[in-house]
Amino acid sequence: MTRLRWKNIFPFGGLSERVLSEYLRHTSKQYLKLKPYAAGALPAPLPGRTYTLYAHVPFCERLCPYCSFNRFPFSEYRARPYFKMLREEMRMVAARGYNFRSMYVGGGTPTILVGELAATIDLARELFDIEEVSTETNPNHLVPEVIDQLTDRVQRFSVGVQSFDDDLLRQMNRYDKFGSGDEILERLCAVEGKFRSLNVDMIFNFPSQTEEMLRRDLALAKTTGADQTTFYPLMASPVVRNSLRSTVGQVDYRREADFYRIIADTLTGECMPLSVWTFSRNNGGMIDEYIVDYEDYVGIGSGAFSYLDGSLYVNTFSLRDYQKALAAGRMSVNAAHHFSAPQQMRYCFMMGLFGLRLDKQRFAEDFGVTVERGLFKEMAFMSAAGAFETDDERYLTLTQRGRYLLVAMMREFFVGVNSVRDQARAVLSPEERELLVSVGEPCALEAIRS
Repeated sequence: MTRLRWKNIFPFGGLSERVLSEYLRHTSKQYLKLKPYAAGALPAPLPGRTYTLYAHVPFCERLCPYCSFNRFPFSEYRARPYFKMLREEMRMVAARGYNFRSMYVGGGTPTILVGELAATIDLARELFDIEEVSTETNPNHLVPEVIDQLTDRVQRFSVGVQSFDDDLLRQMNRYDKFGSGDEILERLCAVEGKFRSLNVDMIFNFPSQTEEMLRRDLALAKTTGADQTTFYPLMASPVVRNSLRSTVGQVDYRREADFYRIIADTLTGECMPLSVWTFSRNNGGMIDEYIVDYEDYVGIGSGAFSYLDGSLYVNTFSLRDYQKALAAGRMSVNAAHHFSAPQQMRYCFMMGLFGLRLDKQRFAEDFGVTVERGLFKEMAFMSAAGAFETDDERYLTLTQRGRYLLVAMMREFFVGVNSVRDQARAVLSPEERELLVSVGEPCALEAIRS
């Protein structure tokens, strides 16, 4: 698509994006109203339902200012017992009758104690029919001490690069710990071919990022040897937005569409889109977001979410309360929200299109109503905005304009989820809130080897 046509599709501060964003900001406040949950365990699995397992490791060597995930500065005396509790919670999930073919380990930094991570993956394979494991890491862990323990255990390895620009890395508080852009690039090239799928995570629309910086990031990402690249839009909750505004500048969503156009123009052709923000060189492979391939998932670990049969379950964000729950023989979930039928339909609609195709027949089977009748307003808006490339009896697929609208939609959805995380952190004990501003311990090779 030519630059001129992209400008016609994405006018500056496009009306479609602004209307969609405002609508989602309003509705997410209703979707994400959590209520206390005291059952002590997740509900049992439904017969015939497929699930994936998400395990959360909330420890980082450095806390990035834009991140809203549950995370604490790394301390070995907290992290090592945590992994043991994580494995105990996994056993509780197995006792509930769950089984999984896929496991995703996120954080935080899952490779913070690679020996503990390896033991956790090994237990998952003992308890469940795990066929594929994905895990995240940071560039400074691309060393033999880490990689050698994971090559036979992990199929998909995702590296949080965010940018190759040294100025941006400094503003993200990543340069001193994770290295310069050149050093990160060298480490990535060194692990090429070690995993079935190597993904590079990038961020676009950081406040001080320029078009020139983005184009350079794209050019360098293509030289890494990674078969998959994911460009996330900055998804800043109100708390994070205020923090960024006072440090590096105001988040400007008006230019987001132009930045996405540059990404799509640069990667489309030599890469196949797997989702609206993930591109693959080998026309396939394992996608970054487990929520695309699996509608229902079980989350274990402090701050993990589960989505089961139309309900959202949230585990405690407190490390202390997490330990108390596991020690008492309970799972760590302490809040929940049941989505209404229309809310479930909207979630299915969004996740299907995020993965680039909605199966209309399956939608009708799941909800007893066609997508045209069940989501009349949403379908009318997206059609009027020129979002659909295919709209036949079986499938909905997206135009490039539609893909950007899904980027905006997912951005606002995750901003809403991040706001829930901010609220959960706000009620931590004073001692645990103090941890969030501490430096933490260095992750020496002795700890990495664990």
